[in-house]
Amino acid sequence: MVAQIISIGSTQHIDLFKAKLGHQLKLCEGDEVKIYLEENPAGKFTFLSCSVADYGKCRCAGEDTQMLFKHYLADVISDVILNHWEDLLLREIIRENYYYFGDEEKSIIFQYSLRHINREEKDFQNTIYWLGRKNRIIQKIMDYLNVNNRINIDGFIRFRLKEYIGELRDATEKAVDEFLMEREYREFIQLLKYFVEVQEPRIDLVHVLIDGSFFKLLDEQMQPVKNEYLEGFIVNMVDSEINYEDLLISALISIAPKKVTLHYKSQESNSATLETIKSVFEGRVGKCRGCSFCKDPQI
Repeated sequence: MVAQIISIGSTQHIDLFKAKLGHQLKLCEGDEVKIYLEENPAGKFTFLSCSVADYGKCRCAGEDTQMLFKHYLADVISDVILNHWEDLLLREIIRENYYYFGDEEKSIIFQYSLRHINREEKDFQNTIYWLGRKNRIIQKIMDYLNVNNRINIDGFIRFRLKEYIGELRDATEKAVDEFLMEREYREFIQLLKYFVEVQEPRIDLVHVLIDGSFFKLLDEQMQPVKNEYLEGFIVNMVDSEINYEDLLISALISIAPKKVTLHYKSQESNSATLETIKSVFEGRVGKCRGCSFCKDPQI
């Protein structure tokens, strides 16, 4: 009989470890292989002793069984780390490094962090990225179990998965940058809305024709808006360093129309510009239901 015992210690998710190990190790069990699982508390840690006994006559088969046994353990440990422990790690990184944010802000940063480590949506690309992370962790665990029969998950993550922790730190940094940029954008939009609200409307209706980086402002008669500031205001941004969206918003604010009708060929290619206009001129914006300008703006 060839037997091996491996102890897994943890302060977190011990019931989950126990359930997953019990299920996975049964897959390794057969007529000549028996699996035993025993729980042993030790202070704030709980250890699960996993043992495999090979009753086969072939030593080579026993070695194969032990390797398969370790791989099952590594798979379960990596799964719990990625799907359950990872949330705790991300929140800890945010709490320690970005303590100056409020609870609601930290919660938003946490959600953004999940997106940056490709956990928010399970499309093909994100799944491949997730499997890559999982396989790297499995290999680290396998390397460790090849020379150790006792693994403390808390310590293993802290001292053996530094590259993985680094990925989580990078994700939180990107999340914080994204959060700050969005906050600045919201504050900017609020300022522009204030300008629009206090400005006396100079025109009842303006039609905004947008096609890529071109735009034109027309009045109710579908003629170019006559305004000292906007005279000849037809912009081609291909050779300009100025952001055409900023110029368009500035132009609209300067004439402060009571109503804005948007004409565009593609919502997708102009989504940021359109959303900004809708936010700044909230309650004043409508979309053209279809006209010759939308089909062929001729800007």
